[in-house]
Amino acid sequence: MIDSKLILDYVYEHESQRSNTVFLTQPFNGGQIKNYTWKQTLDESRRMATYLKSQGFEPGARIAMLAKNSAHFIMAELAIWMAGYTTVAIFPTETAETIRYVLEHSGASMLFIGKLDTFEQQKHGIPNGLPCIALPLAPNNPYDTWEKIIANTAPIAGKPQRAATDIALLLYTSGSTGTPKGVMHSFVGATQSGLGFGGFFEKHVDPHIEAGKSIRCISYLPLAHIFERATVACVSLVKGNAHIFFAESLDTFVQDIQRARPQVFASVPRLWLKFQHGVFAKMPAKKLDRLLSIPLLGKLISRKILKGLGLDQVIFAGSGSAPIPADLIRWYRRLGLNLMEGYGMTEDFSLSHISTPKLNAPGYVGVPHQGVEVKLSEDGEILIKSPARMVGYYKQPELTQESFTPDGFFRTGDKGERLPNGLLKVTGRIKELFKTSKGKYVAPAPIENLLNTYPMIELSLVSGVGQPAPLAMVNLSESLRPQQNDPAFQKNMEKDLEQM
Repeated sequence: MIDSKLILDYVYEHESQRSNTVFLTQPFNGGQIKNYTWKQTLDESRRMATYLKSQGFEPGARIAMLAKNSAHFIMAELAIWMAGYTTVAIFPTETAETIRYVLEHSGASMLFIGKLDTFEQQKHGIPNGLPCIALPLAPNNPYDTWEKIIANTAPIAGKPQRAATDIALLLYTSGSTGTPKGVMHSFVGATQSGLGFGGFFEKHVDPHIEAGKSIRCISYLPLAHIFERATVACVSLVKGNAHIFFAESLDTFVQDIQRARPQVFASVPRLWLKFQHGVFAKMPAKKLDRLLSIPLLGKLISRKILKGLGLDQVIFAGSGSAPIPADLIRWYRRLGLNLMEGYGMTEDFSLSHISTPKLNAPGYVGVPHQGVEVKLSEDGEILIKSPARMVGYYKQPELTQESFTPDGFFRTGDKGERLPNGLLKVTGRIKELFKTSKGKYVAPAPIENLLNTYPMIELSLVSGVGQPAPLAMVNLSESLRPQQNDPAFQKNMEKDLEQM
């Protein structure tokens, strides 16, 4: 059953009922911290909404954001929504060429510029004459600033409403073709994603939270990606009992996590692997394994490791966005962190599958969220029908039609297997099988997952179309890259390859 309330309705409730509760904590350069209550957050958003509405853009106009995560990213999105417009979030690491494509394809009427690392190169992708506003922490630029605008603008009054079918977000994803596709999500989709993850947290996290306290989380994965938008932003806007911390920089990331002491922490496999490699850099894997096997000492070491990572308060730890090696999940669980995998796509607002404390297994991505239907096609393709499904691909109605079955299931392009209890395993891509010159078909995903379990390898890619045998290109762990031309190191790599 679709809830009649939409995400902005929940936000107005929190503004009234949680007025003085801290919602966002933003670090500024030099170690300064600023907290924003729900009242302060909405006050700034309402002022910017007034300004945006005064520009006279057509209803549903696309307002783009090129920025790293920050408190003002959330505020800007709320302002865009209240003003009657649609958010177009661009990855903060995109090239000037892609930035220009997204801005022109979406027909963006305005652009917010936030904190960025390579703005000098990226700014050439901004079309001449496009109005821009600089968020706090933005690099040097000639644009009007957020601070100046809200200081001279009155807040929009009342509770501006949006229709359920209005487009809230336009997220560009390259997919398998490399050509950016604009995924349209309505306010119903954003709301249903927030309710879906909110229901999960109410069942599995809230009972462990002290009465009256907010759930602490940290936002650092790009909010331009659906995973972070769903699991941090939308669920927080719907539930209201989250305290979102933001990270200052890569150099301060560990300190940022330790400041937040998150109780919910979702990440991607690459970061979980980096954390593990960081631990191994201080204590060799074999030695740590031996010490962890000693009952009392093992528990003490495990607690020390998790505290050092800032994860000792985590109630729910999740991994998504890409496959994670099963052995890596087992390693974290041995430390006492019950790391669990989930599965979702931009097209279903990440509301697809999630592991639960009772239904989980290394190598499986969980069971369907409440309200999600799943089935496998005759060739093993995973088909999903989610209450948070997209409206379609922007300006690509033919592609939209091709992406769904006649009965409304989204064609994920992933192959999978299901256990009787509903647990799903993603086994590869429907179109990724390739044939060697000897006529043998090869599925790269299982080989890549095996390679990624080795501490010296950060990422891998298996190919070999038309070659006598498959080959793997690997990205070494950062600490080992200076040694890659050392003959002794190469010999050790060959030895490990023989043992695989």
